[in-house]
Amino acid sequence: MAENQLNGIIERITYYSPDSGYTVLKINPSDKVPRDAQDREGLVAVVGVMPQMVEGERVQFDGEWVENPNYGRQFKAERVVPIAPETEKGVVRYLRDMVHGVGETTARRIYHHFGEQTLHILETNPDRLSEIGIKPRIIENVREALQRSRAERLVMVFLQNYGISPTFARKIYAQYGSDAIEVVKEDPYRLATDIEGIGFKKADLIARSLGIASDSRQRLRAGIVHTVDQLALEGHTFAPRGVVLDKAMELLEVADRIELAAILSAQVMQGNLFAETLLLNGEPVEAIYLPLFYRSEVGVVKRLRQMRDTPSELTRRARSIAWDSFLKALAEHNNVALTPQQQGAVRAAFTSKVSVLTGGPGTGKTTTLQMVINALEQEEFRFALASPTGRAAKRLGEATQHPARTIHRLLEFSPHEGGFAYDEDNPLDIDILIIDESSMLDLVLFYTVLKALRPSCHLMLVGDVDQLPSVGAGNVLHDVIESGVGHVTRLDTIFRQDRKSYIVTNAHRINHGDMPYTDNQSNDFYFFSVAEAREITDMVVDVVTQRIPQKFGYDPVDDIQVLAPMYRGAAGVDVLNAALQAALNGGHHLAEVRIGGRVFRKHDKVLQTKNNYEKEVFNGDIGKIFSIDAENKTLIVFMDGREIDYEFKEAEEQLIHAYCISTHRSQGSEYPVVVMPVAAQHYMMLQRNLLYTAITRARKMVVLVGERRAVAMAVNNNKVAERYSGLLPRLKT
Repeated sequence: MAENQLNGIIERITYYSPDSGYTVLKINPSDKVPRDAQDREGLVAVVGVMPQMVEGERVQFDGEWVENPNYGRQFKAERVVPIAPETEKGVVRYLRDMVHGVGETTARRIYHHFGEQTLHILETNPDRLSEIGIKPRIIENVREALQRSRAERLVMVFLQNYGISPTFARKIYAQYGSDAIEVVKEDPYRLATDIEGIGFKKADLIARSLGIASDSRQRLRAGIVHTVDQLALEGHTFAPRGVVLDKAMELLEVADRIELAAILSAQVMQGNLFAETLLLNGEPVEAIYLPLFYRSEVGVVKRLRQMRDTPSELTRRARSIAWDSFLKALAEHNNVALTPQQQGAVRAAFTSKVSVLTGGPGTGKTTTLQMVINALEQEEFRFALASPTGRAAKRLGEATQHPARTIHRLLEFSPHEGGFAYDEDNPLDIDILIIDESSMLDLVLFYTVLKALRPSCHLMLVGDVDQLPSVGAGNVLHDVIESGVGHVTRLDTIFRQDRKSYIVTNAHRINHGDMPYTDNQSNDFYFFSVAEAREITDMVVDVVTQRIPQKFGYDPVDDIQVLAPMYRGAAGVDVLNAALQAALNGGHHLAEVRIGGRVFRKHDKVLQTKNNYEKEVFNGDIGKIFSIDAENKTLIVFMDGREIDYEFKEAEEQLIHAYCISTHRSQGSEYPVVVMPVAAQHYMMLQRNLLYTAITRARKMVVLVGERRAVAMAVNNNKVAERYSGLLPRLKT
């Protein structure tokens, strides 16, 4: 054995970090090793950054012996080369962990039949498994798993030389397959665009390791495109040319602005970016767009104007309606009283091709919307109700007692083909589309909606424009309201208010720039004053697990939702999730599995992070883990009255813990009780619309835990982060 090499079989994996790949494991060495490096069982400790290993694997490590002051002599691995296992223990573990549908019993049957040559036989001729009655489906699983494992390990061994953690290496392999090595060698900057979580700086380090110069046109070009892409992720549909150059120079750490400007111009000429001069605040600005957002913005303007200018049967009928008597009879029939504002909104749905209904909590949006629907039904017009998210669509259906769907479901999105059944060639057969929670509409989704509407169709947007803007790029509801392209009704009379209720009162006070009442004299709004961020976490856990359930009877998991402004920090989403999971579901007797960087346990509260149309679950849906099947690598989540199966890989990509979620993720949802930490250390995210959004998510109770000065910081910070959007100036021209 070479001095810098160690071979052996992995017996125990003591520690593995899915984020960094740092691993501590014990191997049974195949060759002679220093006596002082072995423990009582003759095992040797190996440490280092490496791909996720499997107990029972035979591995060759390249590295050096080091002396750890606490743990003695260890082998520090710099490179890992997996070798196919041959022993029964190694082969059984390998097949059990790598092949879906193969448990320990089946793996032993396979080994007892083929012996030490098992993996060699399975790699060269897996059909021989039929000799022992293995089903064709399992044989195919074995074939795919071994091919995938061999290719994936080659990729991971290559990537680890460039400091890429095993977690990201698996994502890279999933994206590019066996071509991963060639892709990375040819254009490492693609990783920043294609792989979630790998930013430009990480891709840049890899590129530099591959010999790409810091002033190469390839690097500068990638930096410019990445800069524009990052600005889009921050909500901008474009960025001024000067801003793009400033941020790109900062990112790339280069000083040659002229060279960078020339490359930017070349990108525009080649169609990789779009440029157009817009008037912003009366000043001409050269706006730089990604193609998707340029086409969407121009398309939205064209279709809104076309819709506004095209007559319809609704507008024709509106001219013959005696509106005073019609609205009076409508209100009497439904036993409601409509304010002049609400009456105007009902009328606008008929008379204006584009209309907006906005207002805060308790101002009668739902009642007004119901009257619009009743009027449409009375006049026998066809309508559809939709929302951007599944949870918002469900609330809309419950509130109106009419079918409501997500926009993707309404337009019949196909996950396999990646398109919509309803589009400009096959528009919806309706007279009016009503979209609730329209503050969540981003530019691209709005364009998708407009393409599926006939020019004669009406559009009604319903939502609270004072809430947080969409997660995606654009500020659609705000821009439509300010543009004057349609009729806008802003409801401001508060109806839903009890003398002892502060939720609605405080929501409106915050929205108007006034401090909320925090005297704990109401029956639904409480404030716990805590100074230190760490103590805030402890108090939130106490409030959720003890105080609220004991005093009011609310279930700490089903009824209470913790919303936090930030992910990181002592009172952030990550820390609170860990603390609440330990307090509410920390039993060691429960089935659990570590997937990626998270430990999922039976009964854990989890949230879906992506739309999954095959499973019919959507971003923001919350459920509980019903069971975990370690042998088949699946778990079942009970969500919205259904049991939904997830493979572990799907769970890693689509599920997070939901004891605490970000305020942004709560948009479109309502919860019986909202608990929110408010710490001064969250100052970067403490904005009026964020606090307002969190409070308006609660139906029955709000509890704030933290510092009054942090609440004041949020209330006084009404400087909503400016979003560069060309929609408003385009609509106004």
